[in-house]
Parts: sequence; structure tokens; C-alpha cells
Amino acid sequence: MSFQLQRVLLVQIWLSMLRRNLHGSTTLEISLTPAQKLEGKFIDSLAKVKENTPLWAFSPFNMLPESLDSLSISSSGNNSTRQNCLEFLDKQDVNSVIFVSFGTTTTLSQEQVKELALGLEQSNHKFIWVIREADKRVDMENGEERHAKIVLPEGFEERVEGRGMVVRSWAPQLDILGHPSTGGFLSHCGWNSSMESVSMGVPMAAMPMTVDQPYHTLLVSNVWKIGVSVWSWAHRKEIVPAVAIEKAVKTLMGTPEGEEMRQRVVELRDNIKNSVSHGGLAYKEMESFISCITKN
Repeated sequence: MSFQLQRVLLVQIWLSMLRRNLHGSTTLEISLTPAQKLEGKFIDSLAKVKENTPLWAFSPFNMLPESLDSLSISSSGNNSTRQNCLEFLDKQDVNSVIFVSFGTTTTLSQEQVKELALGLEQSNHKFIWVIREADKRVDMENGEERHAKIVLPEGFEERVEGRGMVVRSWAPQLDILGHPSTGGFLSHCGWNSSMESVSMGVPMAAMPMTVDQPYHTLLVSNVWKIGVSVWSWAHRKEIVPAVAIEKAVKTLMGTPEGEEMRQRVVELRDNIKNSVSHGGLAYKEMESFISCITKN
């Protein structure tokens, strides 16, 4: 049975279990955690606390063999944008471009956009920067929301022409992260983006915005050591200055420290890829989980 099919079966079984639990016919306490390769120490600690609780570690699901072997899932987006991004990357050297994106729900203030633009420009590194609808400012005027168009610093796009690309719509994130020319990812460090970066072997410059992202940043920078923190979470109410963004990009893209991070994330990617492959640790964990819940 393929790992993809196992995932489908897992969802079906899980829903069936929920229905049975709602009717009070059976009770089974289960903890599902990320793969051992990612959070082994934490999983071991959880196992000690939850001694009598079944525990399996087989995610992240985005690293299924089918997902890693083909990036066709991005084809549902704007094909012309995808082509433009890939053509830009094809012209660049290996690991020379930093991808900049803050997800689909993050809102950047106009002041932050300005500092981000200046930081990227002053870093002198090549980049693809995605500015989507979520990056528009929302002003309150007369009790009504007003969406204001993002304004980049005057002359910015002209000054970075040839080494920087600004995308104002959907962008093929997995295609970009999986391209050999992409050597870094400046991100809000959301979990999905973090896992996609790991799955493609790309180190991160973490700039968390809200909720669980500061904790992901700690994992990336302090535990896995596959990235740098752009700005202290203690100063989260402040605008992240251009100088901090410039420093983070330069560290990630142009120093021995950044290269060590790149080597570590590639090793992590390969280890997890082996784990989710047929016969790997995560594969066996999935089989064990399905076997257990089908008996209950």
C-alpha cells in the first residue's frame, strides 16, 4: 500500500473513530506527533509524560514521496507567473536567490513593506518577493475597512532590476523552493511554510508575526539550527528595521554560518525523505498506527 493511500485510509479511519467516540461505544486516547527526525527529543519527553497513551510519529505529510517527486500541485495557480519565476531562477547561480513570502494571511504595514524593500535592496542579494492581497494595508476610516495598495519605495524596482523580482499575485512556492537557484527563504515561519522549506532543503530567515510562529522560529534557529531569526520577538510591536533584514539575508546567503545551515537542512531533508519512504521509520509508524486503530 502506498504512503499516499495510507494517508487517505488514515483520514477515513479517524473519522470513523470520531463517530464511534461520539456515540460512546469506545474510547481511545491517541497522540499524533511530527516525525522523530524533526522533534525526537520532544517526542521522547511526551512519551514519558503520557506513559499509557499510544504515540506515533509519522508526519509531516507534505513530505510524502508523491509530493516530493512531483511539484505539479502548483499548476492550479497562474501559469504565466510560474513561468516567469522559473525563468528568472534559471538564469541565476545555484543557491544565489532568497525567496521572500509571508503566507496568505499575514498583513504587512506600509512602513514594514518599506523597511523590507530597503533591507533586500541593501543586502545586494538576488530575490523573489511575493506581495499578495494579504500584504495590503487595512485602514479604518469612518468605521469601514479600506484596503490600500502596497506602495514600494520610489525607484525600488528599477534599482533592483535584474537581481530582484516582485510578484504581486499567487506564486508557486514549492516550485521556487525546489529550484536549485533558491538558497534561502525569508518567511513568517508558519508551520506549513517551515515544513515546505525543510522538505526542499532550504534554510530560513525567520520573521514571525503571530500565534505559534515564534515557537517555530525557535525550532528553526535554536534547535534544528537551519536558519536565523531576523528580529527578537520581544520587540514584536516594533517595525523590523531594514538593517536587521539586510543582516539576516547576508548571514543566510553569504557567510560560512549560512552555508552550515544549508548543509544541516539538506541533511534533515534527506533523513526525513528516507523516513517517509517505503520501509522507513515514518512509514512503519503509519502502519503501526493503522493496525492499532483498526483493532479498536
